[in-house]
Amino acid sequence: MNVVEASGLGKRYGRTWALRECTLEIPAGRVAALVGPNGAGKSTLLNLAVGLSVPSAGAVTVLGGRPAGSPAALDGIAFVAQDTPLYKNLSVADMIYVTRSLNRRFDQPYARARLDDLGIPLTRKAGKLSGGQQAQLALTLALARRPRLLVLDEPVAMLDPVARHDFMATVLAAASADGVSVLLSSHVLTELERVAGYLILLSRGQVRLAGEVGDLLAAHGQASLEQLALGYLRETQTSEVTR
Repeated sequence: MNVVEASGLGKRYGRTWALRECTLEIPAGRVAALVGPNGAGKSTLLNLAVGLSVPSAGAVTVLGGRPAGSPAALDGIAFVAQDTPLYKNLSVADMIYVTRSLNRRFDQPYARARLDDLGIPLTRKAGKLSGGQQAQLALTLALARRPRLLVLDEPVAMLDPVARHDFMATVLAAASADGVSVLLSSHVLTELERVAGYLILLSRGQVRLAGEVGDLLAAHGQASLEQLALGYLRETQTSEVTR
């Protein structure tokens, strides 16, 4: 089964295509990394996959063929946006209550136990937590929905190295222990190296490379995901300039 399938997918804002002619298949059971420079179309692709945006061209389905944004799709997807959106004036306990009330499925004992393990007080307002704690709270609320697909948009961009490591360790544990498929975008390639088994490389709104990380590294003679991504992007940009 594929957790995301896109065929000729495109999104246009006015005259500008943020994403175009995107065709890809992301298999289930992977931690898939979506990488590319600023403006490459990463957030656009994620927003289309979770149903927050409507395609201008083509189509995208999730979780084995469910239309993106449909009730059946939304029930199986948890999404954490780049700014880890939380109600800053609500306490952690209130955030649990709100999330539980808005979702058909929510594992409250799991959420409370995990936050207790992390030392995050239920009585503290979300806006008073550190950046790392806010990210962990958003991730905990997402995982407590027991999703089949977890989508993360630049989840560690504003975190320090320790918080980044802890966050990604949680993502990896969820993928391993609970069988959650993960699709995440990030500029922090060194962190992705540790967790990602599948790679999608975007540039100028188009998919330039996609496949299992091990296969791609072997095919392109690279020793690391970071070297592969940076090298391929440089080659692509150079070829476009010289056309």
